[in-house]
Amino acid sequence: MGLEWDEWACKTRAAAGQLTVRTDVAMYPTWPFIGRMRGLIASPPCQAWSMAGKRLGLLDQPLVHAAVEDLAAGRDTRESLLAACRDERSLLAAEPMRYLHALNTVGEPDWVAMEEVPDVLPLWKQYAAILRTWGYSVWAGILNAADYGVPQTRRRAILLASRTRTAEPPPPTHAKTAEPESLFGPGRARWVSMAEALGWGATDRPVPTVCAGGGPGGGAEPFPSGSRKALIDARNRGTWTPQPGPEHVLQRHRGGTGRAHRHGLRVNRPAPAPASAEHRWSWSLRSNNQANATIRSVDEPAGTLFFGHRANECTWVAEPTHAPDGNSLPPDPIRITAQEASLLQSFPADYPWQGNKGQIFSQIGNAVPPRLAAHLLAPHLGKTLTPDDFALAA
Repeated sequence: MGLEWDEWACKTRAAAGQLTVRTDVAMYPTWPFIGRMRGLIASPPCQAWSMAGKRLGLLDQPLVHAAVEDLAAGRDTRESLLAACRDERSLLAAEPMRYLHALNTVGEPDWVAMEEVPDVLPLWKQYAAILRTWGYSVWAGILNAADYGVPQTRRRAILLASRTRTAEPPPPTHAKTAEPESLFGPGRARWVSMAEALGWGATDRPVPTVCAGGGPGGGAEPFPSGSRKALIDARNRGTWTPQPGPEHVLQRHRGGTGRAHRHGLRVNRPAPAPASAEHRWSWSLRSNNQANATIRSVDEPAGTLFFGHRANECTWVAEPTHAPDGNSLPPDPIRITAQEASLLQSFPADYPWQGNKGQIFSQIGNAVPPRLAAHLLAPHLGKTLTPDDFALAA
């Protein structure tokens, strides 16, 4: 059962068959859960702490620490502390302790899993110290989603606690460089690249999609380069391949043939753009529009994906692989599609997102990558996770 405020996240969860109550988690009572809880998963909103926002949560951190300390002792001082916060979302990071204190009165839950951006780790360590006094084994630290098969180097502060087993991070399955087999078994596989996750080959390039409506915030989605003319010029230069319709938003063309994607999606590849040997372009993903944006080649994992604001839009950008002649112009930047972003978060290809493009992008950016979540939760659920198992991720 989930508690969620966002309307469209609730609709997506319903479409995925997950029981959800749409509510303000800070106002929902704890008594309905007492005596019924095996595990508790908490992933407070990250906007107050994230590098993609104003990071007012860092200024509010002493207030959040005070709230956690008070709630752990059964004192509810949230109202006065909230009035002093610079970002009203900051105090939501203390909400898990309200539930944990109430459940601890009956010796619940058996296990706890919590996630946030790396700057929240000091807060998780405060939780850890309290939970240990309640009889939990606790681990708190930073994990990189790419180490668990997610095609994205998304680093997150994780807390794992258990009353019944030693809390420890799951063993990583992937590494930046593939490891050879040893006497102890096979080494870790190489990080999953964006090209592998999306089913692209070495010559593939993203295909711009032109849709009306559904940009971030629910407004109209502009053309990828900001104007219709730029797209027409790109098409005339042979630098992109149009798609026949929105139902093919995840397809790439190459003579009408395709192959089965390892995540169950039928992915086709594009015909190479007409280009001479000295005029070739490789594609990279720019994580946002800011000056310090991460730019990664398609043969690497993506950087952390941020969505929900115009400055956080991710775009495919072209870079020359050979010195272009004076008349060669690079393809225009192409905005990432929601389906591509979803796959780069490791969601199954057919995940039933609900809402317009902006609402879907927001949900994707706020989510814990399912493949990482599956590795974190499998030991506590008594499950064995195989490399291509999406049973837990879904």
